[in-house]
Amino acid sequence: MSWLYLAVAILFEIVGTSAMKMSDGMTRLGPAAVVVLCYGVAFVLLAKALRTIEVGIAYAIWSAAGTAAIAAIGVFVFGESLTVMKVVGIALIVAGVISLHVASGAA
Repeated sequence: MSWLYLAVAILFEIVGTSAMKMSDGMTRLGPAAVVVLCYGVAFVLLAKALRTIEVGIAYAIWSAAGTAAIAAIGVFVFGESLTVMKVVGIALIVAGVISLHVASGAA
C-alpha cells in the first residue's frame, strides 16, 4: 500500500507544480488553491508511504518522477525548450534513483 501512496503523492505533486506555473506567482486564486490542496494531499500521502519505505528511496523516487514529469509537461504543455543537456540531466537523475534503490537492497 505504501508504494501506492507514493505513486498518488507524486501525481498530486505534479498537478500542484503544474498549477503553480499557471498561478502567475500565486496571484490567480484558482490555480493557487489547486497548488495548496495538491501539495497538502501529496505530503500527507508521502508521510503515509514513509511508514514502510526508506526515506532516501521514497524521496529519490518522488523527486526523480516529479522532475521528469514536470520537465515533460514544461515542454509539451507550456512550450518550454527541450535540449540535449536537459535530457541527459533527467537521465542522470533517473540513474541515481535506480542506483539508490539497488544499493538499499530494495530492487
